Amino acid sequence: MGSRVPLTSEERRIYEWQMWVPDFGEEGQEKLKGASVMISRVGGLGSVAAYELAAAGIGKLVLAHGGMVKHSDLNRQLLMTHDWIGKPRIETVVRRLRDLNPRLDIVSVDQNVHEENARELVEQCDLVIDCAPLFEERFLMNREAVRQNKPMIECAMYEMEAQITTILPGETACLACLYPEPPSFWKRQFPVFGAVSGTVGCMGAAEAIKLIAGIGRTLSGRLLTFNLRDMTFHAIRIHRRAGCQTCGAR
Repeated sequence: MGSRVPLTSEERRIYEWQMWVPDFGEEGQEKLKGASVMISRVGGLGSVAAYELAAAGIGKLVLAHGGMVKHSDLNRQLLMTHDWIGKPRIETVVRRLRDLNPRLDIVSVDQNVHEENARELVEQCDLVIDCAPLFEERFLMNREAVRQNKPMIECAMYEMEAQITTILPGETACLACLYPEPPSFWKRQFPVFGAVSGTVGCMGAAEAIKLIAGIGRTLSGRLLTFNLRDMTFHAIRIHRRAGCQTCGAR
């Protein structure tokens, strides 16, 4: 996944503490620098995933998020700021990420994922993190990730609950295996605490780091669900669905 890119002396100083992590080291850091991640919607989930990856030294982020900053974004979308209300979300996303990591290569798209741009967005990355609130967007990224044989980390939350899994095309269940049709209960607006969306966003970033660096055990083949209301966590084995229209031919 990606390629190793040598570190500068400044980068060695910045990432020194994480390079002490056993089995990661400078090789893992070089892999992060050489990798690209696409994130759909840089809101409550995606903003945290993007910020943590930028902090960790990812080389490139491909970010798709349309619309203007609203007051109701500010309880959870940590890359949005009060002074940017009424202005494009993607502009403040880029500004905040580059404040943290000016070395970061960012491809920013002032649109949400749709039929006309999904393929090109996924083509530009090694790995996808799905943080979109709408299943139409999720299915498009899932389709393109399977077509292009690229891993996708699937994150979702509602109220105090969240779930995450890692999709490896041809090996694990894809999103369409789990949800052949959009769930009838799914709505565009829903109850949300930033602490909950941020938790699963951090987990998504950690999964991406593990996949890129080749360390640890990912959630491939497992769906992790948790409820922060009572701090319960469950890992469920998931399997490919025979006849899945998206991944069944792989």
